[in-house]
Amino acid sequence: MRFAIFGDIHSNLEALHAVLSDAEAHHCTHYICLGDIVGYNANPKECLDIVRALDCPVVKGNHDELACMDFNPHNVSPLANEGIDFTRARLTEDDLAWLASLKFVRQVRDFTIVHATLDTPHKWGYVLNQLDAGASFSYQHTQLCFFGHTHVPRAYIRDHHVHTMDSWENILIEAGRKYFLNIGSTGQPRDGDWRASYAIYHVEEQYVQLRRVEYDIATAQQKILDAGLPPRLASRLADGR
Repeated sequence: MRFAIFGDIHSNLEALHAVLSDAEAHHCTHYICLGDIVGYNANPKECLDIVRALDCPVVKGNHDELACMDFNPHNVSPLANEGIDFTRARLTEDDLAWLASLKFVRQVRDFTIVHATLDTPHKWGYVLNQLDAGASFSYQHTQLCFFGHTHVPRAYIRDHHVHTMDSWENILIEAGRKYFLNIGSTGQPRDGDWRASYAIYHVEEQYVQLRRVEYDIATAQQKILDAGLPPRLASRLADGR
């Protein structure tokens, strides 16, 4: 059994297609989505349709929640608000109801999934360091938890202390340790690497593999410009920021 775990798609259809194709090529049998299906980029409806068709466990992201609101909060960036306005205009009432129904935290088999933090998942805090991770570990009741939100892959491992791996490719799940793993972003990476990011959890072998996948970034960028979205949303894809 292999789980393909992806999130922070942000309406990037080309990146989503590339990740799902790579997951199929690596014989993934199940799929997990960590939220933020929509926002920023040009294909919210198409990405949402694909995720819904997978019929897989999904948790709510902050942009998914924003799309369901009838106003734009003041604490959200102008770039994010423009992406959300674009998204709302393209989703159906049924789409919005489905997004609104998503849970903040879910347990799947023997592991947990969340978009942001485990301690206050509805407040959309960022896990940026060991102290932040420690707060979530206090609420982690499974050995393994996957999360996103920062768009930067990072591993936090707790035994007697909390350890950080700023870059990781393969992590063996060992007894006596807990793992809080950020799998990066499919549709808008922010670690300086433009390639789509996702993870494969090899259940029988008990290890997690981080994958980076090239996709048709030029098409994704042109769609953003053609849609009249801010050019910065297109240029940042190539920057990996």
